[in-house]
Formats: sequence, C-alpha cells, structure tokens
Amino acid sequence: MNQKVFSRDFKLVVIGQIISLFGNAALRFALPLYLLNQTGSAALYGTVMACAFIPAVLLSPVGGIVADRVNKRNVMVILDFFTAALILLFYLLMDGADLVVLLTATLMILYGIAGAYQPSVQASIPALADREHIMAANSVINTISSFAALVGPVLGGVLYSAYGLKSVLRVCMVCFVLSAVMEIFIHIPFQRRSMEGSILGIVKSDFAQSVRFIQRDRPVIGKAVLAVSGINLFLSAMITVALPYLVTEVLSLEAAQANRLYGFAQGALAAGGLTGGICAGIFAKKLSVQKAGNLIIMSAAVLFPVAGALLLFSSGMAVYVILTVCCFAVMICCTMFTVQMMAFFQTVTPPDLLGKVMAVIMTIAMCAQPVGNAMYGALFELCKGYEYAVILFAGVASLGIAVGMKGVFKEFVNV
Repeated sequence: MNQKVFSRDFKLVVIGQIISLFGNAALRFALPLYLLNQTGSAALYGTVMACAFIPAVLLSPVGGIVADRVNKRNVMVILDFFTAALILLFYLLMDGADLVVLLTATLMILYGIAGAYQPSVQASIPALADREHIMAANSVINTISSFAALVGPVLGGVLYSAYGLKSVLRVCMVCFVLSAVMEIFIHIPFQRRSMEGSILGIVKSDFAQSVRFIQRDRPVIGKAVLAVSGINLFLSAMITVALPYLVTEVLSLEAAQANRLYGFAQGALAAGGLTGGICAGIFAKKLSVQKAGNLIIMSAAVLFPVAGALLLFSSGMAVYVILTVCCFAVMICCTMFTVQMMAFFQTVTPPDLLGKVMAVIMTIAMCAQPVGNAMYGALFELCKGYEYAVILFAGVASLGIAVGMKGVFKEFVNV
C-alpha cells in the first residue's frame, strides 16, 4: 500500500481516533444505560436519545464549513478538550441535579460535538492519502472506529457493573485529554480561505453551494442519501433503542448480568463493524458500488430471526445469543456499505467542497435517526409483551426500502 497512507500524520490521526473513540463509545454506552436502569422506561429512553441526535444533525453542516475554512487539526484538539471539560462538569453535578435534564443536556452536547467533529476527520483523509488509496484509508479509519467501539462498551460495561457510572466518567475524561494532546502534533495540509462577510452569511453561502453541488452536479448522491435516511429510520434507530431495552428490561436476566451482557452485545456490534471494515479494506478493489444495496438487503433480512426468537423462545439467554449474533451480522454488512459510500462521495467531490458536502450528506442521513429513536421508544412501550412485532415491522420496512435502493446504486460510477 502506498506509504502516504501510513505517513506519520495519518498514524497520529489513527492513534488519536483510537483514544477518543474509545472514550466516546464507553460514554455513549454508560450514560443512556444509567438512565434506563434508573427509570425502566423505553419511551423516555427513546425520547432522550432522539433529543440527543438533534444537535448532531444541526451542527454537522457547521462542522463541515469549519473543516473547509479552519485547520482541521485545531478543530479536533479543541473539541476533545471541550468534551473532557463537559464530562467533568457532569461528574460534579450528577448527585445534585435532576437526572433526566442533566443527562439529556449532556448527551445533546456530546452528540453535537460529534456532529461538528466528524466532518474534520472525514475531510482530512484525502489530504493524508492519495486518490488511489482513499477507500483503503477509509477502511483503516472505520476499522479503528469499530475497534474502539468494540473495546469501549465491553470495558465500560465491566466498569459500570463493578464500580458504577463515576468510574466510567473518570476513564473517559482521561481518554479525551490524551487524544487532544496527541492531535496537537498532527500536521494536516491546510490552505487558509477568505472569511469575508458575516459568519451567518458564510454559513448560508457554503451550505447553499454544497446543496447545489449535490442537486445539480451529482444528483445520484442526493438519491442515495435520502434512501439511506429511510434505512436509518427503520433499521439503525430500531437497533439503537431495541438492544438496551430488550437486554436489560425484557429478557429474563438478573440486573447486574443484564448490564454486563448489554456491554458484550454492544461489543458484538463493534466487532461486526471491525470485521466489516477489515473486509472492505481487503476486498476494496473487488467491491462494486453498484451492488452496494445488496449489503443493506442482507442487513434487513437478519432482523427476522430476532423476531422469531422473541416469539418462540422462552429462554432469555437463548434470545440474547440470537440477538447478539444477528446484530454482529448487521454491522458487518452496514460497515462495508458505509466504507463504499464514503469512498465514493470523497472521490467525486472537489477538495474545496469536501468538508461541506460530507457534512450535508451526514446531516441528511442523520435526520431520520431522532425520529426513529422516538418512534421505537413509543412502539416498544405500547407493545409490551409483543416486542417481536416491532422487530418484524422494522425488518419488513427496511427490506422494502433496501430493495427500492438497488436502482439508485446502479447509477453510480464504480470507484
């Protein structure tokens, strides 16, 4: 593989991502689980998670605009330090403040930071890897993300079950500080652009430029992103709400055991992402972007065994094993699909538009997530005792959208 892919700066980006994403994964595991343990309400859980996604949707375009106009290294450093400070504030206030309000506000800020942060990471990849190896570089970043997400929930689950939420918070603070310090030493090629006019005017102009590019120059991107939004609504949001709710509240498992098993289930999701990222890297030259829709069809089909297990099996552990294995399979397919899509978008987008366009793409794709979280929280609350029906609904809806997407991907030019 070309040496540029594994340059010093690329390695530092990877190491910083490992540390930062480990803290992020552990935190996103522990905070919602703490809320679910304290309240036992799927509807409240889904509503809080829906609220948490809103800032990510709103700030992702801003993050893209910033990524094109500000040194991407500085964005990463500042946001990691800010995240560490936010965790410290939550740590100091959690015993005296209203839990739901404090946790909702903290999650909203955390997801907002992630929305502003990721465009800088995505936009830095073409600057650190040549065009020929962009998919391989994306595979490395996605693999690292999945590895951190694998270790984060597992260790977070062990820490949370044994020592409580505060131990997880302390570890995460250290992670974000270390990541920020590591990122200080990264050099990402950057050409300063004019900042004439008001900030609001710049935001409106850059956002409009990105939308025009997607609508006029590459309309197939818009079609694909809208279709993916449907998958986020019916598939991704379902997994986000169903996994913790089913494992900790529905299956016949002892409370402490359920929390640990949920950590392992989240680890299985990340392991699937890790496997999918590795596969995408190994088979990068053999994967056809026109057939990417088949991966989503397979992801949707895997939901049906989960519904069948909930309906037919009385053993909580048996259902848990089937649920975990199926989630692992879903993540393999979804990660391979994501790597293909990111590589395609990055390849067909001009460098001066890349940050903004990637931010718009991620914003549109994420818009369905909060709606889906709230919807599935309410559905699981309404269908207590019939959770299999909710999973079956998600499988049918996702499969229908996935089949409809196949025509869109045939319009893609292979990369």
